[in-house]
Amino acid sequence: MLSLPRSFIDEMIAHAREDAPNECCGIVAGEDGQAVKVFRAKNAETSPYRYSVEAKDLFRIYRECDEKRWSFLVIYHSHTASEAYPSPTDIRLAFWPEAYYALVSLERPDEPVVRAFRILDGEVSEEEVRPV
Repeated sequence: MLSLPRSFIDEMIAHAREDAPNECCGIVAGEDGQAVKVFRAKNAETSPYRYSVEAKDLFRIYRECDEKRWSFLVIYHSHTASEAYPSPTDIRLAFWPEAYYALVSLERPDEPVVRAFRILDGEVSEEEVRPV
């Protein structure tokens, strides 16, 4: 189960809406399994179909997390016109097995959906997202 502050979930949804029609992406840092900060990142792909965290943003986020001894708890991105489920590309590019992968779907813009998954060796398992 992934527990996230409601404000973090709202921030991810707001980011998805602001970057639409392109996919957004970002990272939620964690400490001892608890979410501590949302980092918005630029989608280097600038695409409605793919995302890649811009290298400068990834470096900035990684550096701050390293300094504070935080982990990458969640890697998130949006799907602007499809369900919140990892695409084959998302699965192939899931390089952080210890992180949750969260997807924000704007398929129904007035009813965004946030779901979380673990992706390990190409296998996808859904994890409950619990707002706290």
